[in-house]
Parts: sequence; structure tokens; C-alpha cells
Amino acid sequence: MKKYGLLIAAMLLIMTSCNGASRPSQQTKTTTHEQQQKEKENKTMNVKELTLDEFKQKVMNTDLHPNDWVFEGQRPALIDFYATWCGPCKMTAPRVEQIAEKYAGKIDVYKVDVDKQEELAAMFGIQSIPSLLFIPMKGKPQMSVGAMSLADLDRAVAGLLQ
Repeated sequence: MKKYGLLIAAMLLIMTSCNGASRPSQQTKTTTHEQQQKEKENKTMNVKELTLDEFKQKVMNTDLHPNDWVFEGQRPALIDFYATWCGPCKMTAPRVEQIAEKYAGKIDVYKVDVDKQEELAAMFGIQSIPSLLFIPMKGKPQMSVGAMSLADLDRAVAGLLQ
């Protein structure tokens, strides 16, 4: 019996030290999680969430120009109207992020959560999402409804820069 007790104790000791060695420390888990969060933030750094107040400052001041399109931006813009629960919106988001990264400094890219910014969505008559608003420096903006391929999105944004 003593032999079995010693054998079991030795096995437990070995298992405990193996588990401890293979298990990452809490600090490593935290560091990895923080790194993942920073990577995620860096990915979406070029796409900015837009509120109605920010829209009035950065895109068009509807208080000053309620009936005319007067663009306030410094460069062409793309606005992605989306919802967090929308499948096609989830497919479109990475494409919009790629475009924002590719054209960083050349266009401003925004996203508008239609559930949080109902008044802003209503201003553009958003009834279907995703809806993408392409805003040139001069002229009227153009709306595209539905998910777009990356190539089509790229062509549309390139057209804003001409």
C-alpha cells in the first residue's frame, strides 16, 4: 500500500509541475490580450465612428445649410451606414477598413451605426444597410446600397479622387 501511495504522490508531483510549466502566466495572457486589442484598434484607426454632431463639423453643417449640400470636409469622404447585427455589414466592414488603410491621408472614412444615429440615418433616407455614401470634394454625394466587392469599392473611391 505504501508503494502505491508513493507512486501516486510522485505522479501527482510530476503532473502538477508539468501543468504549471505548460500553462502561460496571467501576465502573458494579459500582454497577449492587450496586444490583440492594440492590433484591432490599429486596424480600424483609419475608420472613425461618426455622430450627428461630428457629421455637422466634419461633413456638412445641416444647421447652416438645411436645404443645400455644402461639404465641410478637407478631402473626399466615404461613410459606411451599418448595424452591428447586419450580416452584409459585417462582410463590408473589413473592405471599408482596407480602403481606409489604402487611401489614408487621401480620403476620410467614417462609419455610422444606424441604430445609434437614427437622425443621421434618416437624413439620408437609409432604409437598407449597408449603405455607402461617396462624397467628392465638389458635386453631390452618391449613395450605394448593399455590400460591394473590394474591387468595386476601390474603383468608386478612386473615382472620388479624380
